[in-house]
Amino acid sequence: MTAVDSATLLLDGPWQHRFVAANGARFHVAVAGPDDRDTPLVVLLHAVPQFWWAWRRQLDALGAAGYRVAALDVRGTGGSDKPPQGYDVPTLTADVAGVVRSLGASSAVVVGCGTGGSIAWAMPALQPATTSAVAVLSSPHPLDAIRRPLSAFRPAAVRRLGFVQLPSLPERRLARGDLAHHLLTEWGGGPWLDHATERTYVEALRVPFAAHSQLEQLRWLGRCGPRPDGRRFLAALRSSRAVPVLHLHGARDGLVPAHGVALSREARALVGSDYTYELVADAGHFLPEQATEHVNRTLLTWLGRVAPL
Repeated sequence: MTAVDSATLLLDGPWQHRFVAANGARFHVAVAGPDDRDTPLVVLLHAVPQFWWAWRRQLDALGAAGYRVAALDVRGTGGSDKPPQGYDVPTLTADVAGVVRSLGASSAVVVGCGTGGSIAWAMPALQPATTSAVAVLSSPHPLDAIRRPLSAFRPAAVRRLGFVQLPSLPERRLARGDLAHHLLTEWGGGPWLDHATERTYVEALRVPFAAHSQLEQLRWLGRCGPRPDGRRFLAALRSSRAVPVLHLHGARDGLVPAHGVALSREARALVGSDYTYELVADAGHFLPEQATEHVNRTLLTWLGRVAPL
């Protein structure tokens, strides 16, 4: 396997690429829309095993509608720094808050898919000052996912998540492409991506340390429950401030079944009354790409209410 230079992932489109400092690291963001600090900022967080490019169609649609939108390469992916540690959700939320401030905004609407959704869920609890609203795609509330993983995830996905806890081998398979193919197709509910799209995601995983960093996110989520850092995280979630929440889930999601995202009574009380849930038919885990028009339309309608221009 040949290593890939992260500069090759700065793909062209109706956006600009920027590098910003936040939380002691450097992060890449693709930004679109007006360069006006008074315009509402929307931050987009991708899923494992993807990078900022997963949101390319939302960057175009939200930017054209007049929003200031930034698709972030989460720590360890794409053009962002890949330090040896910091892949726990509390650190990742601090990264997002720092990026929001580095972009000159006091707060933002945070939108996350998959593991990016886990970060988005935690923002009102851990970074309330920088979080005005949250949209979550394809992700159970972490309070529920960590406490009851066997009901939150499909059995085949639990076995796959168990495999990635192993050292070294999952990294090699992810960068080689076969594990990436399995995750993208299985979690996506079946074949959905063309060869060029899959190749782009595999190339992003061949950037030095990217495969390891992405798996470290999954490893922390899988291991944190009984550990002190996990218990502190769950305790922090219980102090969450209620903000408007949009929650979308694909009916064919191969990682999390529809019943797996149903909020427990405790999580529902934390989320508050301004909560909108929608099950998206004929779509899997990667909603920004698998249900692009529906996601764009729903996001814009919801943003018009919670972050009007």
